[in-house]
Amino acid sequence: MENIRCLIIGGGPAGYTAAIYAARANLSPVLYEGIQPGGQLTTTTDIENYPGFESGISGQVLMDTMKAQAVRLGADVRRGAVTAADLSERPFRIVVDDGTELAADSLVIATGATARYLGLPSEEKFKGMGVSACATCDGFFYRKKDVAVVGGGDTACEEASYLAGICNKVYMIVRRDVLRASSAMQERVLNTPNIEILWNCNTREVLGDLNGVNGVRIQRKDGEVFDIAVDGFFLAIGHHPNSELFSSWVNVDGEGYIITDGKTSRTNVEGVFAAGDVQDPLYRQAITAAASGCRAAMDVEKFLNSMKQN
Repeated sequence: MENIRCLIIGGGPAGYTAAIYAARANLSPVLYEGIQPGGQLTTTTDIENYPGFESGISGQVLMDTMKAQAVRLGADVRRGAVTAADLSERPFRIVVDDGTELAADSLVIATGATARYLGLPSEEKFKGMGVSACATCDGFFYRKKDVAVVGGGDTACEEASYLAGICNKVYMIVRRDVLRASSAMQERVLNTPNIEILWNCNTREVLGDLNGVNGVRIQRKDGEVFDIAVDGFFLAIGHHPNSELFSSWVNVDGEGYIITDGKTSRTNVEGVFAAGDVQDPLYRQAITAAASGCRAAMDVEKFLNSMKQN
């Protein structure tokens, strides 16, 4: 069984940043990238709100660059997904999908969160070509255009309100005849002139061509089917934090997000830290994930140093 001082699980901005900081602190970090190296950002074509890139950068290139930086500094970045974990005692026991067994003195969980999609083939087809699960990330590309937002909760209302400030028109596709959002959010949406709510509606298909999304086919509860012309299709039906493997030991909230101690990355299990979207139900941005990866590595360094002194 391989013994590792600092094990990082997850290859997104949080994981790679944790690896960069841990490598510079001589913690000999080992990072397993998971089933989607680079995380959700690899499905984003252009990123224009990550500091340091005046003309923007593709999500894939940004993640490849972070990974290369971590490797150059000495991090051991490996392909593979963790399939089992035992955090009942230290060193923690971890099993990877190729059967490798690991013993880790410290652990950074940076497994991210997965956006919930409708499950339509056309939705998958146009992902990154007009289909998005993050208005803050991608809304800028639809300035003065028409877009649609799916959902009726607080997140959907927030996304619709944000998009209404930069887009020509925003359609909200709501499957019920009421919004599930808070009263304040409902009032904001209902009082925004360029937001139109399509009540009792479900998405049947995302329409498009080689250039990307150009419409949505919708069905009302009464059976009526109609199309709307839009350039962007935003999902706002929630995210699922990838915390299941660890939730028997670390505390999670009602949605499954790992609970950390105040402004630190510490969990309730000594030696286990969480960073990125797996513990962030609010911001879910590449820059905040990277920042939390930095905090996690610094917290790990303090923890391992304290273990030396005891």
